[in-house]
Amino acid sequence: MAKNAHPADDAATPEQKPVGKGRPTPTRAEQQAKRVRPLVATTKEAKKAARSEMRERQERARVGMQNGEERFLGPRDKGPQRRFARDWTDAGWHLAEFVMPAMVLVILLSLIPLPFMQFWSFIGLWGFIILAIVEMVFLARRVKKKAADKWGDRREKGLGWYAAMRSIQMRFMRIPKPQVRRGEYPSL
Repeated sequence: MAKNAHPADDAATPEQKPVGKGRPTPTRAEQQAKRVRPLVATTKEAKKAARSEMRERQERARVGMQNGEERFLGPRDKGPQRRFARDWTDAGWHLAEFVMPAMVLVILLSLIPLPFMQFWSFIGLWGFIILAIVEMVFLARRVKKKAADKWGDRREKGLGWYAAMRSIQMRFMRIPKPQVRRGEYPSL
């Protein structure tokens, strides 16, 4: 017997065309490589224009943040309650503002070769720091109480800490800049 019993059947079936697109599916790497575009401008003029536009945007944001404009403030400083805490802190005089100048003074006094002067300047500095911390605690409690009087249950957490940390900074270095004069406490 022959191996192929029906040779006529093979010739009668027409050849089938390949199904599909006729080429292999591209790999992910090939597809991604095809879509790659430069992230930055390639011409010198475009780079220069992009840099100047970025600088202008950053300057607007810096000035807006300095002036306390709400849309330019970071998440830490946004909101009417944070503004209230800032204004309350900026309206008063605080010992903590003067910790940095006191430290500079102690450094200068420690350069004097008199041991008693060095000893008492450091003791005085530690006493000053302790008084500043006590005052910061009272400021935090006062700001929290005033905010609770104004907003009730909707008072944000962290207002006291925010006010205390702001009081450590010297007034001219605070960002956003103080919006009130000393003595102009915000109304409840």
